[in-house]
Amino acid sequence: MFEALGNINWEVIFQLTSVALIMLSGPIVIFVLAFRNGDL
Repeated sequence: MFEALGNINWEVIFQLTSVALIMLSGPIVIFVLAFRNGDL
């Protein structure tokens, strides 16, 4: 089990999660703006 953890490429996982968060944050901001009737 610990050998598998050592072989994981953490940099790739971090990059993929950050890209996913960036892609998700766009629609979330738009949804919040629409929910508040476009009022910041």
